[in-house]
Amino acid sequence: MSLVEIGVVTRPHGVRGALRVQVHDPASDTLASVRRVFVGAREFELRAAKRTPKGFVLEVAGINDRDRAEELRDAPIAVRREDVPTADGEVLLADLVGCRVELPDGTSYGEVEDVQAGPQDRLVIADGDVERLLPLVDAFVVDIDLASRKVVVDPPADLPEERR
Repeated sequence: MSLVEIGVVTRPHGVRGALRVQVHDPASDTLASVRRVFVGAREFELRAAKRTPKGFVLEVAGINDRDRAEELRDAPIAVRREDVPTADGEVLLADLVGCRVELPDGTSYGEVEDVQAGPQDRLVIADGDVERLLPLVDAFVVDIDLASRKVVVDPPADLPEERR
């Protein structure tokens, strides 16, 4: 089973064990449509999910008081990959991990080891003992073929490389 992290518990909400969750993608409604969530490494039945201006307030089975909710502060929130809908041509950053990376001429450029999410998402590309951080922008990412598990990139000539 593959999981996708979609947010983080920021703090308890109220005294009955509800969790305030900040989602990584503010436009995502995934939490409003799933029945189960993973908080940290534990799976929970989702009883209620209410959208707020900063994310969601979740009520999960088994967390019934503020103290139990406080124990989950800063824990990641994940869902099963199959529960995250994507439109045609859309991919999740998590789907890229493990894809081989090639240059437009077919030369191997490594493998996506991770994706650093942030104001500027970056592919972490491992190629033997070399690590490259490539901004995930259309100018550098030519094609993504998840069926073939391949990403074609055209990196800038001055992209820094680090030895691992």
